[in-house]
Amino acid sequence: MGKKDIAEKNLEAWNDVFADIVNVLLFKGKRLMKEKDLEADTKDSMIKADGELHEQERDVSKFWKNGEIRISILGFENQTVQDYNMPLRVISYDGASYKQELLDTNLKQKYPVATLVLYFGIKSKWTAPKKLRDCFKIPEELKPFVSDYKINVFNIAWLSDEQINMFKSDFKFVAKYFQTKRKNKKYIPTTEEIEHVDSLLKMFIALTGDKHFESLYNEGNLKNKKGGVTMCDIVQGFVDEGREKEREELIRKMLDANLVTPEQIANLLNISVAEVKKIAKKVPVEA
Repeated sequence: MGKKDIAEKNLEAWNDVFADIVNVLLFKGKRLMKEKDLEADTKDSMIKADGELHEQERDVSKFWKNGEIRISILGFENQTVQDYNMPLRVISYDGASYKQELLDTNLKQKYPVATLVLYFGIKSKWTAPKKLRDCFKIPEELKPFVSDYKINVFNIAWLSDEQINMFKSDFKFVAKYFQTKRKNKKYIPTTEEIEHVDSLLKMFIALTGDKHFESLYNEGNLKNKKGGVTMCDIVQGFVDEGREKEREELIRKMLDANLVTPEQIANLLNISVAEVKKIAKKVPVEA
């Protein structure tokens, strides 16, 4: 996601969302992972290459614990485009985690590492390599000696309705949105309340680049709404924003035509003269 990952707290970093994603995608809806059993991993790890230190960063990773014992570490990688080097990236992340285990002299027992690649593309399912060997052209004589390493890719936009309905957290809204976009259908929002409004909007901004989500987030009206926010509110925000832009465009056209005064426009649209003049000063933004 690169610089688009602007979320102060990634939606997936919330324990309820993280556990929900794992329980649905890995455990077929069984609630094996509990929120209380998750512990945040340090977000950054360092690897050394070419004599220099380079930052290696997972999108999200957490320890899964049984009491005080770590039984696993799981990480998420979010992709909106296919990466043909993904197996190399994942093995470097996982290898760094195993390296940390080796260096931790206080570790009570070793634990496995698993990475989930969450792919949000809508044009096609993931076709890039899912195995390390597929990233290279390996001579036949060498193949028996080159170890393979597979990655776990989940095509979010291709999840079935049954799978999406298994989600109990805000990730359900994300999965349903991308499934609808992939099917090129009209998104029908539900009245279910969103738990992490701020993080959900930021994730939509990061994954879609849609300026409507950014406008809704920056205005802050949804975050301050009483009674809980739903996807109906977010969709309505899109509609309201569209109407507002249409009104601003109408005011600019009326002023450009020099047929009416700001005072007459204000009276016609039942707004203040100051608001008309403020709109007149704005530079129209190209779509």
